Amino acid sequence: MQQHFSLAECDVVGFDLDHTLCRYHLPQSARLIYDSFAQYLVTEKGYDEDLLTLAPDSLDFCCKGLVLDIEEGNFLKLAEDGTVLRASHGTKSMTSEEVLEVYGRKEWKHFNTVSGMVSRTAKYYLYDNYFDLPGALLCARVVDSLDQHDGQKKYDFWKDMVAAIQHNYKISAFKEDCGMYFPEVKNHPDKYLQRCPESVKKWLKQLKNAGKILLLITSSHSDYCRLLCEHVLGNDFEEYFDILITNALKPGFFSHTPNQRPFRTLENDEEQEALLSLDKPGWYSQGNSIQLYDLLKKMTGKLDPKVVYFGDSMHSDIFPARHYSNWETVFILEELLGDKGIVPAKAESEPLEKKGKYEGDQLKVPYFVSKQWGSFFMDRLPGLENAEETLVHTWSCKCISTYSTIAIPSLEAIADLPLDYRFTRFSSNSSATAGYYPSPPRALLPNEDSVMTK
Repeated sequence: MQQHFSLAECDVVGFDLDHTLCRYHLPQSARLIYDSFAQYLVTEKGYDEDLLTLAPDSLDFCCKGLVLDIEEGNFLKLAEDGTVLRASHGTKSMTSEEVLEVYGRKEWKHFNTVSGMVSRTAKYYLYDNYFDLPGALLCARVVDSLDQHDGQKKYDFWKDMVAAIQHNYKISAFKEDCGMYFPEVKNHPDKYLQRCPESVKKWLKQLKNAGKILLLITSSHSDYCRLLCEHVLGNDFEEYFDILITNALKPGFFSHTPNQRPFRTLENDEEQEALLSLDKPGWYSQGNSIQLYDLLKKMTGKLDPKVVYFGDSMHSDIFPARHYSNWETVFILEELLGDKGIVPAKAESEPLEKKGKYEGDQLKVPYFVSKQWGSFFMDRLPGLENAEETLVHTWSCKCISTYSTIAIPSLEAIADLPLDYRFTRFSSNSSATAGYYPSPPRALLPNEDSVMTK
């Protein structure tokens, strides 16, 4: 495979919506998601009311790439070889000695299925995007609460957590004003949604003018998608895309066959009967990448049109688009913003009112680097003192270089580049940092030890 990647060489450019084209104010949206799940557990399932209050710095617990070992009530940060680097029982960090005692220096028992991106299991849950993450903090606090009251050894709260997620995010929730999440975003979109920068809108138009086919593929239902797009892109948002696919139910969109997951048309946001094939551009619901690709062949007149897909979830976007569809993938990784670890000099001299947009919110500005969990990219092996030999890549970091073409902090980071800009791609023969743009995370650079907070 060639070493460089360019958008100019792609025929089709596809986008996820949430946390990709539509970015959120993270502290506010995290708090809303946490509250919407907690409210359900307390009012509907009788959990402890203490879950409803949140200490200002508690969102520090949220770190992408964590795996919840459901039966044990433990959260794990995994190394690329599947060994456990850090762990917590509920919210309480385990010591290096405890980690070694419980998990040893061997591959975690479910690593094989986790690393195959299998997510539907009663044994564990992988937290890999900002919609899920506040649920990790809630589950950890549920474990704390159950320990305090019942002294449990095996945990059975997961079914209630799934019910809370389904209650808030089910397909009819937006229309019915059900749950806490959708009504709140509807009523206060500016509080939660960041408007799309002009540079990105201009770039989308530039892609279209260059003859690219633009796709929007989101697992959000059409009514929520419309609210988001009107708010972040404007009322003319449909003009940016040739094909819009909502309720795509990723990763199934990529892994399922046309029989398992046919496309459906929409009328007033209600799904209609299944389509036997996809014949023309437009707005559709559900579907599968096989029939989509057949339509793209027709639209481009090419046997093998080249598709690139931008998304923020390794599990739902990047892995399946690469693994099942062999598309190019661009991973949106906001952690690249937080991994700098240095306050730029100019920020020091800014007047106070210009500093941190969210400081009045009391919740720390986006939780890119968790003090409790350390760097998203690297960590020390537990229990070893001689630090030189013991830094290893995390499993999350390994997935990025394995399944992404490139990784960027946001669309804005590349919107001003010419379309024929040549990015160095991740590949087996290039360095571990090659595919990060505009620069690799500090933790991956040689002799940078400062990010491994103990």
